[in-house]
Amino acid sequence: MSRIIAAGANFDAHKVRQAVKWTVYGLLIVNFGFYISEDWARAAHTLHEGSTFLDWTSEFATSIDESAWFLLLFMFELETYVLEDRHWKGWVALSVRGVRLFCYVLIAHTVYAFAVTVIDLQPTVPVQDAPDSCSLANADVSYVYNLEYTDINDGNCAGLSSASEFYWVGKDPVVSDMAGLNLERDLAWADLIEVVVWLVILLAMEAVVRLQDRGVTGGGLISLANSVKILLYLLLIAIGVYWASLSHWLYLWDELVWIGGFAAIEMNVSDWRKELLVEQASGPALAAAQGPA
Repeated sequence: MSRIIAAGANFDAHKVRQAVKWTVYGLLIVNFGFYISEDWARAAHTLHEGSTFLDWTSEFATSIDESAWFLLLFMFELETYVLEDRHWKGWVALSVRGVRLFCYVLIAHTVYAFAVTVIDLQPTVPVQDAPDSCSLANADVSYVYNLEYTDINDGNCAGLSSASEFYWVGKDPVVSDMAGLNLERDLAWADLIEVVVWLVILLAMEAVVRLQDRGVTGGGLISLANSVKILLYLLLIAIGVYWASLSHWLYLWDELVWIGGFAAIEMNVSDWRKELLVEQASGPALAAAQGPA
């Protein structure tokens, strides 16, 4: 959509906003690298020779999800800032919307993978003949607590847990004590809730963009969508604080940076709305100035 860039102080403000926006985008790319590393580290403990393709995609659901969100952010940047109105037609519009549809499929996979994880963690299946953690040493299983995986061996088993009973964590060759299993369940729910919240935010943003694409700049639907987004951003911050309380500071940081990324798109949409209002106001004024035909 075409953009109006004012001169002087406004032009400087515009440059500052663009610098902040692209800084946020850069930070998101850095965070993406951390998540790929985490997925690889976890997969080393959960995947094995008999793992299916869906098992692999489920273990890398976070990386796949991040990739989809990056593409979506880029598509929104194209539609709300880069592309002029005269360019938004034909194969360009179809291509952007096609990529967005593909991203929605990837995000739907993430929702599915996180939902399956929540379900898989519900059964409480004791590990047989395991009265202490050292009885599991060198048994090709890992111990997990608070998303930290450790291969159990004679050198580290005594320091992993003092529990007298252990449980299988989902369907993977991973065990934990009851406290660890319950924590894994809570964290799985946090993952699922978070991705669903982001999906609702995305749909609300899509609604606003589609309405403005039709020249609608206000009304009940836009007000409702914007109010919903604010409440959901606050919920995401609360989830991030929960992660931080468990020493997962990266997840809180990631939450804040992604909110910043979407705030950049919100600024684009706001500028676009102002331009539409100017165009709508200038139409009647121009007609009045021209007088009757």
